[in-house]
Amino acid sequence: MSSAAITLLAADTELPEPIASGWQLVLAALAGIGVIVVLITITKLHPFLALIFGALTVGIVAGLKFGDTLASFSDGFGTTAAGVGILIALGAMFAKLLADSGGADEIVDTIIGHSSPRALPWAMALVGSIIGLPMFFEIGLVLLMPVIYLVAKRSGQSLITIGIPALAGLSAMHGLVPPHPGPLTAIDLLGADLGITLALGVAVAIPTIIVAGPLFGRLAGRWVVVDVPDRFVGDGGGSGRDADGDGPGGGGGGGTLAGTQTVAQRTRPSFGITLFSVLLPVGLMMAKALVDIFIEDESNIVRQTFDVLGRPLMALLIAVIVGIFTLGRGAAMTRDQIVSCIESSLPPVAGIILIVAAGGGFKQLLVDTGIGTVLAEWAKGANISVILLAWVLAVLIRLATGSATVATITASSLMLGLVEGMSTGELSLVVLAVGAGSVFFSHVNDAGFWLIKEFFGMTVGQTVKTWSVMETVLSVVGLVLVLLLGLVI
Repeated sequence: MSSAAITLLAADTELPEPIASGWQLVLAALAGIGVIVVLITITKLHPFLALIFGALTVGIVAGLKFGDTLASFSDGFGTTAAGVGILIALGAMFAKLLADSGGADEIVDTIIGHSSPRALPWAMALVGSIIGLPMFFEIGLVLLMPVIYLVAKRSGQSLITIGIPALAGLSAMHGLVPPHPGPLTAIDLLGADLGITLALGVAVAIPTIIVAGPLFGRLAGRWVVVDVPDRFVGDGGGSGRDADGDGPGGGGGGGTLAGTQTVAQRTRPSFGITLFSVLLPVGLMMAKALVDIFIEDESNIVRQTFDVLGRPLMALLIAVIVGIFTLGRGAAMTRDQIVSCIESSLPPVAGIILIVAAGGGFKQLLVDTGIGTVLAEWAKGANISVILLAWVLAVLIRLATGSATVATITASSLMLGLVEGMSTGELSLVVLAVGAGSVFFSHVNDAGFWLIKEFFGMTVGQTVKTWSVMETVLSVVGLVLVLLLGLVI
């Protein structure tokens, strides 16, 4: 296991016997999901509350005592908050340091400055991927929009042709690569190894971004032609919510952008130092996964060292500490400015942490009622591909709720009983299948849809033809690649 949180959650895969008949438990799961969908899409209730009511519905319909229902939800909530919440908070701190120090701008400007006009869409895909690796979708979008505008104007190329590759990079990282909340939560719920999932996620994300980004962007630029806006509409950071409408994005939108511009005018950390800071936690986690594979002796000092340094909590903590010096001090930020930067990173992600934790409570109700056991028996009898089933479940919930995080949490919870006995690599592929399904066809019930529409100045129809189709291409290509990996893993 790659973290203490995953170790704690591993016990959850020991599914209990069903507490009621199969049809009643299926009805309970459908009722719970239905309540979540209705509350989010029709009554516009916050997903945190919707997940609580959905969990209570599962317990009541399944025939679980109300006190036991509350206890089960609380257990799942606490375990998930402890395992995932800390990592989200650390990730938000690092992203805020990267933004306010001007490091994000340095990455963007360096890559764009060394690209030919023909290579610009590919460069934008690379920029979106690098910026999207540590950042939530919204803050990455706010940081990139001025660059997208400027590159489109200077090159004379279509705003869509330039913008779609950057969006593909951001979205793929958001849905497929930890430590973003979606894949991180799926890893915790299913007990997958974070390092291996990270490595496979990057392997899937790269070709997926190429197809959904530069290649699709060329077509989309012909379908939809819009003028480049004369100004950047980013004062308020868009909607103030993350890309799938789950809560505040990492960094808080326009305030971060303004802070980045102010610091960038004074000084910035170098490109090499910034890139090192961004890739440090990724490298530590991937190194741990490789060491675990090639060094079987658990008493080996190298393995013991990387078992500590490569744990997600430690890797992100190291990244934040290093970032204080390489990014904060590297941008000549004072101690008070660094302290203020880190403090201001936490309030915007509080909503995301609560949603993810509530999703853990919802998952625990599904586990304790035995619905996972029932679904596992049915799926095994029908010989359904676990990877394909995981993707379909995530797609259906994504279409219904508009929330990638809710889709990831719910689909992962329903898959618990189906992953018994699967290898570490196979578990990671299930996580990636859920992640790919969770970004399928963003439409009008997704706050990210409206964020893209306004930033690009498009109509609803144009947004569907570009952003929504791009998300669908990304999701389907991701699934195909995961299925191909499944043939060799």
